[in-house]
Amino acid sequence: MSNESNIDLSELGKRIQDILTKLDIPALRQELEGLTAQSADPELWSDEDRAKKVMSGMAAVRDSIDSTEKLITDLHNLEELVEMSKDSEDENLDEEIKILYQTLLSNVEKTELVTFLSGRYDASEAVFSVKAGQGGTEAMDWASMLSRMYTRFFEKRGWSFETVEYSPGEEAGIKSVTYIVHGRYSYGYLKNEKGTHRLVRQSPFNADKLRQTSFAGVDVIPLLPEEIEVEIRDEDIEFEASRSSGAGGQNVNKVSTAVRIKHVPSGIVVECQTQRYQDANRKIAMQILKSKLWEIQEAKRQEELNSIKGTTTIASWGHQIRSYVLHPYKLVKDLRTEYEETNPDSVLDGNLDGFIESELKHFAT
Repeated sequence: MSNESNIDLSELGKRIQDILTKLDIPALRQELEGLTAQSADPELWSDEDRAKKVMSGMAAVRDSIDSTEKLITDLHNLEELVEMSKDSEDENLDEEIKILYQTLLSNVEKTELVTFLSGRYDASEAVFSVKAGQGGTEAMDWASMLSRMYTRFFEKRGWSFETVEYSPGEEAGIKSVTYIVHGRYSYGYLKNEKGTHRLVRQSPFNADKLRQTSFAGVDVIPLLPEEIEVEIRDEDIEFEASRSSGAGGQNVNKVSTAVRIKHVPSGIVVECQTQRYQDANRKIAMQILKSKLWEIQEAKRQEELNSIKGTTTIASWGHQIRSYVLHPYKLVKDLRTEYEETNPDSVLDGNLDGFIESELKHFAT
């Protein structure tokens, strides 16, 4: 076989075995059994939010098991073909082996990314926010472009998402938007997108089409499981209700359904306006507040660890992480990993896999 020397099935087998060990397939099977038992509960759909989480969790865990075990099946099939080819002069068989090997190698590399997601809440859903920086209409238009880029990315990955806060710009774009992203490992994949994103382009809002630099911030926190305890005292909360605006339709605007919660000690403000009922908005807002308070605690803990290790943290709201240049040349470059692409239109259409993969590998080392 002419291509045999280019194929290392032994090394590929070791990588697949490493994946199986790190993902802990027996534990995933046990998790699937538990979720399956919950799905059989006749009372499950009395709590629609819980039911959706159970059903999406089942699908995600089953997909993880199936896709990982398929690597083993494909490896065995490839080994059989390689063995057959030793006594064959069929060039078509050689080409088939080459294609199958490259496909399996690509699937192994894709699955290996999940093994980099070992943080405590990496498997969690995400609270994802985009906020316009200083710069008026330009910045708000850029925030809208970023929001579209990420929602397209969510869709490409098969993640559902819901808008919990939306503040439109006066003339164009948005001031801010917050989504809850429903997808296993959505926080783990998105967490390194946190920071400031910079756009350089010819201004569409200026008659002279002058070059303009705009900034927008991305924030990402895990949506914590309800059983996680974060102390929030009633006396530390200021609560306001108002009529919803923006997304949601006429029905939500007839009564005071939108909520605004302020945590006085930290100054954190959370708004939720897109659910039909005030109690639903308040529940989501409190869940997001809990996640934000956890983030503060985690940041303090990480700062203490970094001071001991002598390292510094670079993932923060104000830290510029990526530059998108549309004029005078075309380039999107991550300033931390040095990964870059020369097709900004594709990137802004949600094709972020290259950047996400380079981040996972970079921050795992």
